Amino acid sequence: MKLKSKLDLSKFSCIVIGVSAGGMEVLSKLLPSLPADFPLPVIIVQHLHKTSTGYYLEYYNEKCLLFVKEAKQNEIIKVGNIYFAPPDYHLLIENNKTFAISSDEKVNYSRPSIDILFESAADVYGEKLIGIILTGANNDGAEGMKIIKQKGGFTIAQNPLEAEFPVMPQSAIDTGTIDLILTLNEISDEFIKRDK
Repeated sequence: MKLKSKLDLSKFSCIVIGVSAGGMEVLSKLLPSLPADFPLPVIIVQHLHKTSTGYYLEYYNEKCLLFVKEAKQNEIIKVGNIYFAPPDYHLLIENNKTFAISSDEKVNYSRPSIDILFESAADVYGEKLIGIILTGANNDGAEGMKIIKQKGGFTIAQNPLEAEFPVMPQSAIDTGTIDLILTLNEISDEFIKRDK
């Protein structure tokens, strides 16, 4: 399932990404492909161990043209940044487009939970939100993708045939609310070849 024309990013205000097992490899390919003038903030929940250090931020910053950082409580969401949920904390978006950090109970055995980020982002951004679900070994994010679609947003799933761990994108696809099923290279193409 593939659109003939590229996404018109001017119609959107934010991208949220959910990824779990196999995430380091796919993000190290996807995030560096985003140009320095990328017009949308990118907000990511990656399932990391709660004792994870900030190494992954340093790693991505060395590769990316955008600034990669951990989201902070009450921080204003800005273009030019790639934000990660802090390990062992849920990440939510408030109506004033700032972050909220929560240590509430795990959802889908996960904290941070992709569903929680996606659902709060859908409430705030509505039809101006793009949701992307990548490799992972559980169904976190499937419910969130449904809500993004219900609120008028646009949904993309990594092709499960390509994903190292196909359960997460397949669970989202099984909801029937995915607009595009793409390989990682095709996802990058949607964002970096906007003028072609």
